[in-house]
Amino acid sequence: MSRLRSYSIVAVLVLALCTLSVVADESVLRFGLIADLHAHDIDSPLEGKWMSHTEERLQAFVDAMNAWSPDFIIELGDFVNGWVVLGTEPGDPSRIPDILAWTESLYRQFEGPAYHVIGNHDVYNLDKAQYREILGIDATSYAFDAGLYHFIVLDVQYALDGSDHAHTYTGVSGNVPDDLLEWLAADLASSERPTLIFVHQMLDDFIEAWGRPTVFNQEALQELFVQDGDVIAVLQGHAHDNVHRVLDGIHYITFEAMVDHGTPPTWAQITLSPETQTLYIEGVGVQASYELLYSHDPTSP
Repeated sequence: MSRLRSYSIVAVLVLALCTLSVVADESVLRFGLIADLHAHDIDSPLEGKWMSHTEERLQAFVDAMNAWSPDFIIELGDFVNGWVVLGTEPGDPSRIPDILAWTESLYRQFEGPAYHVIGNHDVYNLDKAQYREILGIDATSYAFDAGLYHFIVLDVQYALDGSDHAHTYTGVSGNVPDDLLEWLAADLASSERPTLIFVHQMLDDFIEAWGRPTVFNQEALQELFVQDGDVIAVLQGHAHDNVHRVLDGIHYITFEAMVDHGTPPTWAQITLSPETQTLYIEGVGVQASYELLYSHDPTSP
């Protein structure tokens, strides 16, 4: 039996068994999540990123999701690695748009809504207009409702002057400009549903060497989430690690990377239960599993 087939069979069985306790609640919402796929056609030995395994890993996820039939799937950014590869010759950067388009064709084999979060690697060789065109999306910050929940996808790929990051070739800093903060505040105010934020760089992180957070104005974002009162969780990627923190009653969850670090294909199955106010995360591969309670009262000020 091939490695890919064995991963897929095990993943489907795990997903089926781990959700038996919550599927009886018809109001539950389910979605699949990956972070940091780093699609490429070569590998980075100095970083330990074996990116030439993109197809088999993404196909394992899509096959498992089509078997599980969640309400939607989402990826948390760095969908494509970009030209910079450490430890080998990276080749012609003009092929990166084609790699992104090929990766999207695999992702879209999921038989349902499939969402994107823009990451810093996604703008190494592209601008946001190219990124949107290739993926067939209208915006890099947007909101949607599913089940009884509200979801916000937040683009933090901005420089401190508010300009878009584009063709950066490298870089990891993030920022949310004033006009986007205004949009975010208005969108949060428009809904009383329990709300989850999807973002690439972490919003609960501080880089000691920089003397600043990974996302420059994360404190303003955290305050906005608390003031709104409906945000129950922030789901994020970028660090390629399992991290869970609770700040002011809000869960900040950083997910393991899908890219091969000598690891099996890795993703999360997430189930939200409004009846029990519980967020279940069932990890596949090296993704951690969590059972997290949240508190949401739409009538509270």
